Amino acid sequence: MPNTTKHKDTLFDMFLNSCSSNAGHTAFIYCTSSAEFRVSYEKLFDDALILAKAFKEHKIHKGSKVMLLSDNRYAWIVTDFALLSHGAISVPRGSDTTTPELEFILQHAECEFLIIETEKLLKTHEKMLKGLKNLKSIFVIEGNNSSHGLENTYSYNDILNDRIISNEDRNSFITQRHDIEIDDIFTLIYTSGTTGVPKGVLLSHKNIMYNVCNLPELIDLKQNDRWLSILPSWHIFERASEYIALSKGCCIVYSAVKTFAADLEKYQPTMVATVPRLWESMYNKINQTLEKQNPRKARIFKFLVTISSRYNYWRRLFYNQLPVFSKRAFLQRGWSKFRAGIMLLLLAPLNLLAKKKLSLVQQKFGGKLRMAISGGGSLPTYLDEWIDAIGIRIVNAYGMTECAPAIAGRSVNCEVFGTLGPPTRNTELRIVGEKGEILAAGEAGEIQLRGDQVFSGYYKNDEENKAAFTTDGFFKTGDLGKLTLGGELVITGRSKEIIVLASGENIDPSRIEAAITKLPFVSDAVLVGQDKKGLGALIVPDFEQLHSFMGGKNEHNAAEINKFTDKQTLDQVKSEINRLLHPKHGFKPFEKLQNIHLLDKEFTIGEELTNTMKKKRHVIEVKYKEIISKLLK
Repeated sequence: MPNTTKHKDTLFDMFLNSCSSNAGHTAFIYCTSSAEFRVSYEKLFDDALILAKAFKEHKIHKGSKVMLLSDNRYAWIVTDFALLSHGAISVPRGSDTTTPELEFILQHAECEFLIIETEKLLKTHEKMLKGLKNLKSIFVIEGNNSSHGLENTYSYNDILNDRIISNEDRNSFITQRHDIEIDDIFTLIYTSGTTGVPKGVLLSHKNIMYNVCNLPELIDLKQNDRWLSILPSWHIFERASEYIALSKGCCIVYSAVKTFAADLEKYQPTMVATVPRLWESMYNKINQTLEKQNPRKARIFKFLVTISSRYNYWRRLFYNQLPVFSKRAFLQRGWSKFRAGIMLLLLAPLNLLAKKKLSLVQQKFGGKLRMAISGGGSLPTYLDEWIDAIGIRIVNAYGMTECAPAIAGRSVNCEVFGTLGPPTRNTELRIVGEKGEILAAGEAGEIQLRGDQVFSGYYKNDEENKAAFTTDGFFKTGDLGKLTLGGELVITGRSKEIIVLASGENIDPSRIEAAITKLPFVSDAVLVGQDKKGLGALIVPDFEQLHSFMGGKNEHNAAEINKFTDKQTLDQVKSEINRLLHPKHGFKPFEKLQNIHLLDKEFTIGEELTNTMKKKRHVIEVKYKEIISKLLK
């Protein structure tokens, strides 16, 4: 591969420079049908070039909008860079996208081309696709031939017959970088719609390159780091993570939910990017496995975690590594440090034992994991403390699709636990009150920001654009938060998710839901009660754990329990939940639950959950409208 020289900081420049600098290094590891494949940066370059050449023959050019409907796979990233080389605009989405939603996006985005993962997926949407007039061609990533029921449909095998690369091909591919500008739109991502109809987020090379250039330093990223990838590639958090890893010549291992635990041990990653829900799953799995194997060992494990957590708390208090929202008197600070010093001395012997034993748990994560990044939502406090207690360095990050995605993160340079760290470099962030006033440290309000990572606006949506930006150019996130005296950010809720009771009390549901799901027999929970006198909750139970909690007395399913054939179980579950929602745990009297309802099926991605496993509250509220109505009369 010929040497390339830096021309300008676009994402395609990054790709070319990294492939040139790291040609012989492994870029990707992935498995198909039990066979493992390893791809070098040199082969990644060649694969992207060959596909780009085929796309050009099929009239994909600068500005073409191309829907990419696929889940994680090596072909996804190759397709992404092939489209980038032409200056085409990718419109990515996961395979679980419903037909009506896909039709809306294809028409709203005015897509001219569709790249779809499998023939089976094509068949699912075939009837709808036949009715679209704007589509010029459809490409199937995984298919054997072009014998499809739709015109101008080709499989990758069809269009990639010619795999010979000449020097002219290489030079032509590389020189396409000169046709791409830093302010060009490179992708149009439709949000998953946790609060309504999906909106198209326009992201430029400038937006994404802000992340690529600034984030590696915050996580001290090195060429020898190995990433384990599990999130949807089309989602901006995972996508940016892969770009960042590739920019430094790292190796990325594609995993899946089913193989995640095994892949952690097999590939021994140094970095992993996940969402809070996956940490919840890991937390429950480890605790429940221990409980089943040996209840005594489970109690010892929990005791060791508690010791480690308490020691970490007092150590941070001693070294001023806890969030501070208001100034404290000198004597008060001195007394806190003295008290912390005493507790550290008392806990030191037990903590040494705890750290030694808990290091065995780290082997479940491969033993080499130096950092885990949690994004796509704020990590609940109990999970943050648990991960920290078992000895994994966790970067609790905050971002949005509209910011490609970085806003703040508790990076290697920030030791203030219990926060999201300070805003990323060159980001202006402020907390604003209901009247538009800028609030001081410790006061909660809407998070607003301005910086190179912030998108230019929503596609064809003037109404939302007017609502999304202030007159002085700050993006209104819709999230609620506050700043510490040191400038670290703490999320306190989301304005669009706040439940307002009939009494006027405002309640953040995520905090209460996080507390409820700590119970082993609660797989998930959704708080309800908008405009009602009190709160209720839809509970997704773990019936095996519920049976154990009831002392083996209950064999009923959700329907039987909800019909009050076993009212004792319902009351006991509610009582146990309300025990957690006690004022001594920081909850207010009106935050207790008046009623609960057990659901008979889990929430699923594409229905009640987004691809990063956030709850689509508007969907859940519509789906269970009658139940919610009866729950809180």
